[in-house]
Amino acid sequence: MYIGSTDQRGLMHCVWEIIDNGVDEALEGYGDRIAVVVHADGSIEVRDTGRGVPVDVEPSSGLTGVELVYTKLHAGGKFGGGSYGSAGGLHGVGASVVNALSARMDVEVDRGGKTYAMSFRRGVPGVFTDTAAGPTPDAPFAEYTEASQLRVIGKVRRGVTGTRVRYWADPEIFPAPAQYDITALRARLRQTSFLVPGLTLTLTDERDPEAIATTASGAADDPALSVKGGASPGRADKAGKSARSARGANDLFTAGAEGEGTEVFHAEGGTADFVDFLATDGSVTDTFRLTGEGTYTETVQQLDKRTGHLRPTEVERTCTVDVALRWGIGYDTTERSFVNIIATPMGGTHLTGFEQAVTKVLRKQIDANSRALKVTSRDGRIEKDDILAGLTAVITVRVPEPQFEGQTKEVLGTAPVRQIVAKVVEKELTALLTSSKRDLKTQSRALQEKIVGEMRARVSARMHKEITRRKTALETSTLPAKLADCRSDDVASSELFIVEGDSALGTAKNARNSEFQALLPIRGKILNVQKASQADMLRNAECSAIIQVVGAGSGRTFDLDAARYGKVILMTDADVDGAHIRTLLLTLFFRYMRPMIEAGRVFAAVPPLHRIEVSAQGRRKREVIYTYSDEELVTTLRKLEKQGRSFKEPQRYKGLGEMDAHQLAETTMEPEHRTLRRITLGDEAELLEAENVFELLMGSSVEPRRDFIIEGAAEIDRERIDA
Repeated sequence: MYIGSTDQRGLMHCVWEIIDNGVDEALEGYGDRIAVVVHADGSIEVRDTGRGVPVDVEPSSGLTGVELVYTKLHAGGKFGGGSYGSAGGLHGVGASVVNALSARMDVEVDRGGKTYAMSFRRGVPGVFTDTAAGPTPDAPFAEYTEASQLRVIGKVRRGVTGTRVRYWADPEIFPAPAQYDITALRARLRQTSFLVPGLTLTLTDERDPEAIATTASGAADDPALSVKGGASPGRADKAGKSARSARGANDLFTAGAEGEGTEVFHAEGGTADFVDFLATDGSVTDTFRLTGEGTYTETVQQLDKRTGHLRPTEVERTCTVDVALRWGIGYDTTERSFVNIIATPMGGTHLTGFEQAVTKVLRKQIDANSRALKVTSRDGRIEKDDILAGLTAVITVRVPEPQFEGQTKEVLGTAPVRQIVAKVVEKELTALLTSSKRDLKTQSRALQEKIVGEMRARVSARMHKEITRRKTALETSTLPAKLADCRSDDVASSELFIVEGDSALGTAKNARNSEFQALLPIRGKILNVQKASQADMLRNAECSAIIQVVGAGSGRTFDLDAARYGKVILMTDADVDGAHIRTLLLTLFFRYMRPMIEAGRVFAAVPPLHRIEVSAQGRRKREVIYTYSDEELVTTLRKLEKQGRSFKEPQRYKGLGEMDAHQLAETTMEPEHRTLRRITLGDEAELLEAENVFELLMGSSVEPRRDFIIEGAAEIDRERIDA
């Protein structure tokens, strides 16, 4: 219930709970540094320079503050509005839950000139008897019986405060208790550096690099978040040096936290820098910063000290809003929402209020300028998707004791926040779009023209979708004449092969099962839709034919349920040109039919490269072996030579058209024997990475692609070039 799952997602959520405790201190102005260390033994450690967990005995429970915080639910300083105005760990259960799910947790606190320590085993306080080899969860453990003890293990200089937490996830709870995702950690710390300007965060990974590679799943908010706004990863070192030069002398923070392999994240910017980094397309407007606040009343249960009972009390809350946004030339929408710097990937009332206000303001502006924009009633109504196309926005709110839907804090549920965010955004954005400044007037006009263009493209695409739906037997078909359709109407079992060239089509027709396999030939290399506009894409004969045959429309109006085939299989030659054609086709699906990829319905066929005919020998019959790479061919031939078997000169297929029908069927088309590669996008982090790869390889900007080719030139084997 508290961490969401026991897989890697839940494992990482435990880390976020501990890190967020340190971030909450920084938000309140206590401490400006946090260090995260992933130890080689599978434990993880978080250090901060905040005030330190209280060490005094709490009168009502008789427990020290450390034991209370790390063993009791709802015991944190954030619960009840005492120590924090706004914080991320808002349920008072984070630290205690992580402790309960840990085979061992060691807590050290610098406070009042002393260093205090306490250890726990699965949430129970006690003492571990460690050897000289260092702490381990397998060390002998003695549970406190009569009373727990907060040990004093050292002294610190006056004014030095902070908390250090090191824990080993319980292997009885987590199937892979040491597989911390370094990519997710890096992304989270970079994201936090944007959201808490001035906070220095460091990440040290002491594990074997090979182990890191196997655990990096990309389960991050944004995998490539960099230092200093939109800085590239290569600039992190420079930013790190400046951060290190400004560091104080807090031993708790610096001990073992720096050196080779340590990354430093520090940014003085805020949400505007975050937006500049997230935006990958050309700009239509500058990055706008919208800030403000509002108040609301809320009835909460508070303890009456006289009676000792909970009584409903009406309190006034203040919600602070900070929004940064900009529109780009693309049509994808990127929105990041946060509550007290905690990401809310599923949105909530703050995101609803933001979208409501943006839609209202832009509709009003376009209605006021409808004559200049040549918008008539026949064009239809501006929809929210038209306005959000190309928008990159970061929405952050600071709310005392917000209400979330679930402990994992993925959705904000505090209702009054919606209206406060809407009012702030509406007021600030209206002022910008109606400003008399020449630059802002130009941007406002360009934005309105873009939105009107999106509306017209949507209407056009919807009309296009209507004519591409599968026709009934009583209607005339608009499907391309070159399509060799299948007989089955069962979408789940039907397959569409997009085949390179008419020569391969002839062979494929004889190789297919016409009951459920359809064929669509394309002529050579289709249009690169990463560079072209949507109108150019629709006018292109090959792209238009593919969209017509799939039958579900394109772009934002794509309807997955209307797709005519359960699988779309890209069947191209196993050479450089074939790989290029496959990339162009994937670009078309990624840009305009992405739900097909997200649903796992797009595949790449894997035709063989070689055919080896092995002669009959003794009782062994004549045999045909197919290989799919040069390495596999060499290995197979060596194996046959060792067995003393003779074979003819291997045949190399330069194209699908060189196979005869039964060879193509048994290697590439028959479900019982073929190999298919499913094209996937994975989570949001992998989606962003895919977007960047397509832009690098197929986009309009030549210089990054040239640099990419030059950097990778040394890895090319000249013998592999088919020239």
